[in-house]
Amino acid sequence: MSSSAQVPAGSAASPPEARKKKDRTHVLYVSVIAAVVLGAVLGLVAPGFAQALKPLGDGFIALIKMMIAPIIFCTIVLGVGSIAKAATVGKVGGLALGYFMLMSTFALAIGLIVGNLVQPGEGLNLQGGTFEAGGGEAAGTTEFILGIIPTTLLSSLTSGSILQTLFVALLVGFALQRMGRSGVPILKAIGSVQTLVFRILAMIMWLAPIGAFGAIAAVVGQTGIQAIISLATLMLAFYITCIVFIVVVLGTLLKFVTGVSIFRLMRYLAREYLLIFSTSSSEVALPRLIAKMEHLGIAKPVVGITVPTGYSFNLDGTAIYLTMAALFVAEALGTPLSIGEQISLLVFMIIASKGAAGVTGAGLATLAGGLQSHRPDLVEGVGLIVGIDRFMSEARALTNFTGNAVATVLIGTWTREIDKDQVEQVLSGAFPFDEVTMDEDHGYEGPPEGVREHEEHEREAAGAAAPRKEER
Repeated sequence: MSSSAQVPAGSAASPPEARKKKDRTHVLYVSVIAAVVLGAVLGLVAPGFAQALKPLGDGFIALIKMMIAPIIFCTIVLGVGSIAKAATVGKVGGLALGYFMLMSTFALAIGLIVGNLVQPGEGLNLQGGTFEAGGGEAAGTTEFILGIIPTTLLSSLTSGSILQTLFVALLVGFALQRMGRSGVPILKAIGSVQTLVFRILAMIMWLAPIGAFGAIAAVVGQTGIQAIISLATLMLAFYITCIVFIVVVLGTLLKFVTGVSIFRLMRYLAREYLLIFSTSSSEVALPRLIAKMEHLGIAKPVVGITVPTGYSFNLDGTAIYLTMAALFVAEALGTPLSIGEQISLLVFMIIASKGAAGVTGAGLATLAGGLQSHRPDLVEGVGLIVGIDRFMSEARALTNFTGNAVATVLIGTWTREIDKDQVEQVLSGAFPFDEVTMDEDHGYEGPPEGVREHEEHEREAAGAAAPRKEER
């Protein structure tokens, strides 16, 4: 009786919560759009007054910069910890992590290539204008390397040097790995701090309409219609790049390895795409993706490790966005990144982009962190894309989601943990997905949960003792 009573209760409770979150996101989204339009109009009508509103954009970027160090520190420490756990699950975990690192690096490289070809920021010529910002750079290689080492362990979080934060985060992450089980409480504590940091970031993002209004008004007031054309070009190029990445890169790989058409898989996930598009976040579809991948015929342990880990380490859409946006900012300010700077930025983004999936504003903060670590003089230029960041969030989320769905099918095929007959039945519509099965999947909240389930599954399969109580 109790179980039957729980299902309606859960079913009744979930839709209102989902609707409430969706509605709040929708309000913010509409507000940003309205702010961008009003700022552009004001910039065209009253350019002098519009340029005076630049402090509104500067203030918002200052708040984002304030969050960079704690975000980088928490996500890197937790990310390194997740890699350590995922590596313990054998072939599935190792194969998944290797694939994720390769694909995210490939996506970052694609963003750099497209950004260099399209050059959407060229022609704005904002150097010497209201968006110019000073910033010091290391005099040489030796000074640069020594500058990565902070004065104290804690000063890396307050000095403003993102490379120092990254260095200390890696040290802490690897040290926690060596501590084994005794380091688990510390990882949990850092996870709680990360939750607090992301909550603060979410609160700051509600000021995005004000920041977008001031930033867009100032840049349009200075450059006129050219700013609108450049921003529209960046958005269009980004959307086209994401579509090509999904259809050509992911589609070809999926077809070659599994024989499954990317379009059939996307049709199967159509409801999840609508959910993601309405909320601008792939995180909301995580439980549904887990359930649908299992229904597709992929073994539960494979899904349990691949999908949650992919949500932190396989962010193809975010990777493309980070490199394209960085190039746009540099070109708009009249100081393009050299090839060496682009490569070093790519390496930084490979590490820094991990672990912040589905968090509003995390992509913007990671972009600012990447620029601050390599070219501090470009950080203020992030204000140029605050207004269109929300427009590109849907493409980021949809690309991230599709990349993880494809990865799960690929990993299942490579490990021979997939029922190909069931795949054909499901994709052909002969074996439709039952929404009631969603009530059975509650425990997937990130890589550690998926890893723990996989570890328990392997212990049981090997006839080992039951999982220790302290693990739950």
